[in-house]
Amino acid sequence: MNAFEKIKEMLNERGIDGIYVSQQANVNYITGYPDELAYAVIGQNDKYVITDGRFVELAENTCIPNGFKVLNWHLFDRSLPKAISHVCRECKIKRLGFEEKFTTYDKYTELKQLLENDNIELVPVSGMIEELRYTKNDEELANSRKACEIADKALEELIPYIKPGVSERELCARLEFSMKMNGAHAIGFETILISGEKTSLPHGKPDDKVIEYGDFVTIDFGAMYNGYISDMTRTFVVGEASEKQIEIYNLVKEAQAKGLECMRDGAHATEPDTEIRKIIKKYEEYYYPGMGHGVGRDLHEEPFLGNYGTKTMKKGCIITMEPGLYIPGWGGVRIEDTVYIKEDGIEILTKFPKELMVLK
Repeated sequence: MNAFEKIKEMLNERGIDGIYVSQQANVNYITGYPDELAYAVIGQNDKYVITDGRFVELAENTCIPNGFKVLNWHLFDRSLPKAISHVCRECKIKRLGFEEKFTTYDKYTELKQLLENDNIELVPVSGMIEELRYTKNDEELANSRKACEIADKALEELIPYIKPGVSERELCARLEFSMKMNGAHAIGFETILISGEKTSLPHGKPDDKVIEYGDFVTIDFGAMYNGYISDMTRTFVVGEASEKQIEIYNLVKEAQAKGLECMRDGAHATEPDTEIRKIIKKYEEYYYPGMGHGVGRDLHEEPFLGNYGTKTMKKGCIITMEPGLYIPGWGGVRIEDTVYIKEDGIEILTKFPKELMVLK
């Protein structure tokens, strides 16, 4: 069963005739459209991509081969809701689902008013396309593998530049340049490259701070390839490591290894957190429990791993494992890999070494 047939089955289950898709990663996933500012409407028998004049040719080249019709919403008084209303009439949709988490209030109110004039009901839905994206097929896995290979290579090329006197911002620029020179279509997300006490910030921002002797350096980054994102974190020490730095690093490394052991087809999202807490118990107050998440077209997708997790890992999921300890005023350590769940185990897609590297 292909994606379109699965969507039609979901429409029937929800008692609706069609769905308006506005979340960009969802649009890209179901249409094959590779850029921004496009929307999709899928009915029982027809499917449309709606974009503006800047992207019509691109949409026609990439989406028509996948069975989509393409509309320029600028031709409907520059109104996306009017274009959607037109599609509903063409497809004879009487109950239209919309992604409630991603539809802005102004678009909702305008669309609701237009559809009511045609006796069409607007119905909120959640997680429908994301359900299809939960596991990855062979093509998606190949794209994710390539994104991880690019990130591994870029980090390897950055290592010689990580030394005292170089700023976080300069290192960040070199890393992102290297990813693109190695084939990334874009960076996967805003790079985290921080040092010293700042490494206690799970999502700290690189700035003009220079690397100092004895600093931790934490780098959390990813490449994007064909729309798929890699996500990896490594933590280094520059110059010489203190006993406490070695202790914390090795504890996080052990915790990450245990977390990886807990990743398998059928495992609940809470399981790694339970086991990791046993290892980092001495420093549990400095532990952030969000130690993993799905990654694909979006950086953060289901399943989310942690004590709040609600999902089950399945064969085909691509998920990160990234436990960390963050001690305010001192620093922190995070080690992260992108992981593919196989039928009989896991494949770690990010290959960069995890032994503590002390960079001279």
